[in-house]
Order: sequence, then structure tokens, then C-alpha cells
Amino acid sequence: MSNVSKLILQRLILGVLTLFAVSALIFVGIELQPGDLAQQILGQSATPETLAAWRAELGLDLPAHLRYLDWLSGVAQGDLGNSLASRRPVADLLMSRLSNTMFLAAYAAIIAVPVAVALGLLAAMWRNSPFDRGVNVGALSAISMPEFFVAYVLILVFSIRLGWFPTLARIDEATSLGDALYRCFLPALTLMLVVVAHMMRMTRAAIINVLASPYIEMARLKGVPRWRVILRHALPNAAAPIINVVALNLAYLIVGVVVVEAVFSYPGMGQLLVDAVSSRDLPVVQAVGLFFAATYVTLNVLADILSIMSNPRLRRG
Repeated sequence: MSNVSKLILQRLILGVLTLFAVSALIFVGIELQPGDLAQQILGQSATPETLAAWRAELGLDLPAHLRYLDWLSGVAQGDLGNSLASRRPVADLLMSRLSNTMFLAAYAAIIAVPVAVALGLLAAMWRNSPFDRGVNVGALSAISMPEFFVAYVLILVFSIRLGWFPTLARIDEATSLGDALYRCFLPALTLMLVVVAHMMRMTRAAIINVLASPYIEMARLKGVPRWRVILRHALPNAAAPIINVVALNLAYLIVGVVVVEAVFSYPGMGQLLVDAVSSRDLPVVQAVGLFFAATYVTLNVLADILSIMSNPRLRRG
């Protein structure tokens, strides 16, 4: 087995073990919730017999480790249980919201990735210039502000003051693509402003690091144009850290939508999680938490694999 194959196999095994550990943490976090779930669902007037029957139906009469194994077995078979609030299968609830979350994440990514890479390249080309300083100040400002603050500022400016975009991003199956892009512009812009700073700074740092290499100096001495040095020589060799940070931020675009969806009342996975926590719909909370964890772990592993495969030293042994 080659060195690259061994590293990829190690990342895959580590990803699976991490996902198991996260699933256990999610279950333990649910178990530590205060109060009796059956009592809260049925109310204070419920009789002991009714409470005992309800606990047996929910499986609350079993030891915690057996309930965890039963839940994990169901997840492995695609059975996430039923919602306590609507009595619908949790998988159906997730599928009805998943497409909306993926649409919003893809919308933000299509804007963020080209903008971040372009700004990082330009900042590296004009290092220490007023443009570079301005871009870095803007990036640090965007990083330091939480998502809900950015969202409310955008709503204040573009919705209330200018009236260009709606304050709520309500979409459904009947919404056309153009209308969906219009209604979701502010949520996508919020996510874009949050993640573009990380990708831009990593792109800038990676390009500057490669520009200090001897072969770049040789290309410059041969009279190769500056733009060609950046695009043909520097960028391919700086691809590994750039790919890594882009993949991690794509994971954040999917996992970090909870606050943004709640602010804009967007019908996605984040809003589903907020509603489930409010109603103590624990099967939905567990399922959404596990989905977010699996997404983040998967994209982390994918980022590691792409970084390994894009590293010329590892590919050539």
C-alpha cells in the first residue's frame, strides 16, 4: 500500500471513530436534559399508570446504554424514529428541510469561494499595499462579528432602510428559482461575509508562502509575467491549504446555518432544530444534530484527503 493510500485510510478510520464519539456525545447531551420527558409531554395531571405506559412506548424504561445502542442501530438502518410533536417519521421531516438548507449553502458557496480566492490572490500580489490592508481589515471585521449581528445589520440596511429585499426568507415548493434567489439573498450574503474572510486570509497566506520559493524567483528572473507566475506556478502549489480551508468553510455553511435560518425564518434544517428544541422533540434534535455532525466530519475528512492528493511530495513518494 502506498503512502498516500495509508494516509487516506487513516483519515477514513479516524472520521468513522469521530462520528461514533460525536453520536455518543449527542445522546449524552439529550440524556442530561432536566425534567421527565413523559411528564412534560403528558402534563402534571397524568396518572402514574399513563406515565409508565408512555415511558415504555418511548423506551425510557430501558437503561441508557441500551437506548443508545437501539438508537444507533436504527440510524444504521435509516430509521430515525418518529417525531414526538407531529408523530411523523423524523427522516421525512429531515428530507423536507434538507433541500432548502443545501440550496442556501450552495447559494452562499457560489458567491463566497470565487470572491475569497480572487481577493486572496489580489492581496498576495499587492502585499502591504492599501488594497491589501483594506481587505485584511474588512476580513478581520467580518470574522469578529457574530452571524446574528451581521444578519440584523443587513436587514436594517437592505430591508428596512432601502427596501430592496424582504426581511423573511420564506420559500416553498411552489417558489420559482428566481424568486428563491431574490428572497434568500440576504441569508446567503450573511453566510458569505462570515466565511469569505477565512478563505481569503488562507489563500493570501498560502500564495505569499509559495512566492518565497526559489523556483518562483527563477521564473521571475526569466521574465515570466507576474500574473502567469501566480496562476501557473504559485496557485497550483498552494492548492492543498486552500482546498482544505474551502472544504472546512463549506462544512460551516451547512452546519452553521442554525442562527441565520432562525433570524430570517428560513425553512431549513437549522430552523427545524430550533423548533424541535423549543418543543423538546428529542428524536428530531438527535437526528438533526447527528446530521450536522456527519456533514462536518465528512467534509473534514474530504478536505484532508484532497489536501493529501494535491500534495506533489506525497503523490511522488
